[in-house]
Amino acid sequence: MAIDEAEARRIAALARIELAEGEAAHVARQLSQVLDFAATLETLDLAGCEPTVFAPGGEPLRPDAVDGRTLDPDTATAGAPAAEYGFFLVPPVVENVEP
Repeated sequence: MAIDEAEARRIAALARIELAEGEAAHVARQLSQVLDFAATLETLDLAGCEPTVFAPGGEPLRPDAVDGRTLDPDTATAGAPAAEYGFFLVPPVVENVEP
């Protein structure tokens, strides 16, 4: 499936990714290659193949061991654009809602 530059720009806008001037053609080619690869996977004859299990059944992927590392609120919010009293400040999602 071929993706053109306009479609690549639309996908980038939906993903909120900024494309530099002239970058849309390169991204369109890469997206087309990914879709072509996925299409070739659909052509494989997998009849009689059992699914592969990568993780052991019924067992955790890793042990849940507490290592004791913690961050104090000032360290955790040090790189935040806005913080107050050890909490992250974020813009409101919904404003002026009347019940």
